[in-house]
Amino acid sequence: MAKKKKPRIAIQGIATSFHEIAALTYFREPVETIACLSFHQLCESLQNGKADAAVMAIENSIAGSILPNYFLLQEYHFSIVGEIYLPIHMHLLVLPGVKLNDIKVIESHPMAIRQCAEYLQALPGVEIRESDDTALSAKRVKELKLKNTAAIANEYSAKKYGLQVLEKRIETHKKNFTRFLILTKRGNGKTESNKASLCFEVANEVGSLADALMTLKNNSINLTKIQSIPIIGKPSEYSIHIDVEWRRRKNYDDAMHAVLRQVKNLNVLGEYKKGKIEYK
Repeated sequence: MAKKKKPRIAIQGIATSFHEIAALTYFREPVETIACLSFHQLCESLQNGKADAAVMAIENSIAGSILPNYFLLQEYHFSIVGEIYLPIHMHLLVLPGVKLNDIKVIESHPMAIRQCAEYLQALPGVEIRESDDTALSAKRVKELKLKNTAAIANEYSAKKYGLQVLEKRIETHKKNFTRFLILTKRGNGKTESNKASLCFEVANEVGSLADALMTLKNNSINLTKIQSIPIIGKPSEYSIHIDVEWRRRKNYDDAMHAVLRQVKNLNVLGEYKKGKIEYK
């Protein structure tokens, strides 16, 4: 009997990154993760068939939306087939024996740095350096034996690279989570869904956006996210990205039929099952 092939999942970062943890948590089966050091590379891996799906962070409860990724969603036209909210705990990792007053540099991914801004601001004289990935920063500290450098990463990175957790839970707010989208080149064909991500444009007229949003309200559709993205080459014009939820599919279908007549270039980025937020 042929051995089942593991799904190939593109992630931003390397092994033990938060993206890998999100992928392993969401799929709940053995997967092969494809490491990508940028979100553009992640999209290219999925586009070129090197990956079967991709996991992409889209927002964090402290640092906010990752705006460049909205542009990538528009550019690549992938389907959003799921989401996962991952609790994020940031730790300060160093080589064994290193003390806090030995540290001259702290490095990590820009989003991780933003999530720990309050802690970092209390460390005068320490250089904050951005990197491509939290786990990659931890790997660099280990492989280069950087005794004056600390990495901000998770506990899995600490274990993998033999680093000491010098300070635990340095994120600014302890109920910290990142929302990740699950992307494929085509939809998964499943009908079980209660959430959708949409984007559209509205006329530059008084009340045009309000009219569309009121249509959602009148159909008992819950608006959970709204984000405006500039349209390149069209000053003062924006693409509106929204996430909506519903209890009855008919309400959603009716709302979409009505909104279609009120907006321009309506694009359903994906219909999927709402993820749970569970703080740890």
